[in-house]
Amino acid sequence: MRAMQFGRFGGPEVLQEADVPDPTAGPGQTLVQVEAAGVNFGDIKQIAGEHTDGPYAPQGPLPRIPGMEVVGRTAAGRRVLGYVPQGGYATKAVVSDRHLVALPPEVGAGEALAVLVQGLTAWHLLRSVARIRPGESVVVHAAAGGTGSLAVQLAREFGAGRIIATASSAQKRALALELGADAAIDGDAGGYRERVLDANHGRPADIVLDAIGGPVLDAALDTLGPLGRLVTYGASSRQTASAIAPSRLAVDSITVAGFWVIPLIARNGTAGAELAQLLDLTARGRLRPLVGAEYDLARARDAHEDLLGRRTKGKLVLRP
Repeated sequence: MRAMQFGRFGGPEVLQEADVPDPTAGPGQTLVQVEAAGVNFGDIKQIAGEHTDGPYAPQGPLPRIPGMEVVGRTAAGRRVLGYVPQGGYATKAVVSDRHLVALPPEVGAGEALAVLVQGLTAWHLLRSVARIRPGESVVVHAAAGGTGSLAVQLAREFGAGRIIATASSAQKRALALELGADAAIDGDAGGYRERVLDANHGRPADIVLDAIGGPVLDAALDTLGPLGRLVTYGASSRQTASAIAPSRLAVDSITVAGFWVIPLIARNGTAGAELAQLLDLTARGRLRPLVGAEYDLARARDAHEDLLGRRTKGKLVLRP
């Protein structure tokens, strides 16, 4: 079968197209003929060698096939969405049955891929970690990206009072407004606090969802009011935030939390109520997962370079 694999750690350049043996499904697994595969920042970290240790690290020697999300068909013709720890960038993939769900006919491949890792991330950021309450204000960083665009919409679905989106370009900010944000601002660290407070009518924010890190995370802390929550779930800036003084958090009862969806998926599987809700909202048109660029499987390197260069919107899809 065709696949994209990497034989050493590095940047997008280490991805190479190859012909490899078909995978074989074992007990409790299903072989899926891949229609489309999703691209995530986690894939980039995997080929960079940043996820080599720990219980959720990909296993086995190099070369490896990256990719965590696939849409395709089983041998019986059932159309499915599945999570895999690795192996998605290929024409066939083996998926554990606990990570396999049937797709509603109204949901396209790109939409389905968007609501798996990124949709579940957005859901848990708001519900499980930030514990959003009706009427609270939510600031969503990188709001035109895969997770951010869904977080904007889910914040509205969950009763947020005011949603402030940040994005790096006027076009992306316009998209965030179209998706339901009440205000959209430049997300640069310089002048960040003033822009957020102005967008929130002078009031501090209740919740900030951050995938950028570094100076932006530092600036976001200064916008939180009493009992405010900042949840960090990525660091696309590749920069380190300043140390956070516990006394500063205690004075205003501010919470800073981190979140990564993969341990939750590993523990609970994907065939649960959260993903079912996301797919149902999508099928009924209440959630609009953004599908960005689509690439032939052989152009996976281009997809990674575009993602790193912040030239993308929504979910990136590989087509075998």
